[in-house]
Amino acid sequence: MNSKQIWVDADACPKVIKEILFRAAERVGVAVILVANQPLQVPRSRYIRSIQVAAGFDVADSHIVQQAQAGELVITADIPLAAEVIAKGCLALNPRGDLYTEDNIRQRLSMRDFMDNLRSSGVNTGGPMAFSKADRQAFANQLDRLLAKECE
Repeated sequence: MNSKQIWVDADACPKVIKEILFRAAERVGVAVILVANQPLQVPRSRYIRSIQVAAGFDVADSHIVQQAQAGELVITADIPLAAEVIAKGCLALNPRGDLYTEDNIRQRLSMRDFMDNLRSSGVNTGGPMAFSKADRQAFANQLDRLLAKECE
């Protein structure tokens, strides 16, 4: 990360992850921008702000892709969004602490598309696993590593 700005795909981001990001913003002075198509409550802080975009399919994602700059961090569980921001030179981290990279994003997109095809053919693939304490810890640890690199 070579810039002090974190973009958050906030519509589906777990509250606990937002809270970790809010604490990090205050601790290291990094700007955290939450983008959603609904109003968000964020703490009063010079480092934290929210942007409400119009309702619609992928409107928040499009805003993030347009605004994020190379080297910035994007928090998202949306694999196509992660692929787009990685192509721009951004870092992408999912709320479970997995860092998307140029090396792994194509495989993740292929798996996502495969699962979509199964669901559309009537196969019940189940949903994502419940968000756990281990997921929260993995996210916090990965965020700390990325922010520490920023401060080097």
